[in-house]
Amino acid sequence: MRYWLFKSEPSTWSWDDQAAKGDAGEEWDGVRNYQARNFMREMKKGDRGFFYHSQKEKAVVGIIEVIAEVHPDSKAGDPRWECVDIKAVRPLETPVTLDMVKADPRLSEMVLAKNSRLSVQPVTEAEFAAICALGGTDPGS
Repeated sequence: MRYWLFKSEPSTWSWDDQAAKGDAGEEWDGVRNYQARNFMREMKKGDRGFFYHSQKEKAVVGIIEVIAEVHPDSKAGDPRWECVDIKAVRPLETPVTLDMVKADPRLSEMVLAKNSRLSVQPVTEAEFAAICALGGTDPGS
């Protein structure tokens, strides 16, 4: 299993919006960055990741699961753009802010700490565990 981080502006698509989709999940559409798209091409069903609120909040707020591997983005109208489907697994007990990530030496090499603008990014297993610990959330199940 691999781990990822998905960023969204909560005014456009929030954790609550994602959670409301239940087990059916939602297509992670609208990505128009080649590097982010290429990361989605690497994802496998069952991979886990974080849901991150950008803009003012700038915090990891929940854990997601990839439920459908890469396929054409239904809203793109251009075959170059692809996406995956994700579902909410559970919220973090305590959101983990970008400032917390940058302050934690265990996360100094995390993509989020170095390139916070990339909308879809990889997360190592150790980083996943560290953020879950900071968020008071069991990384299992």
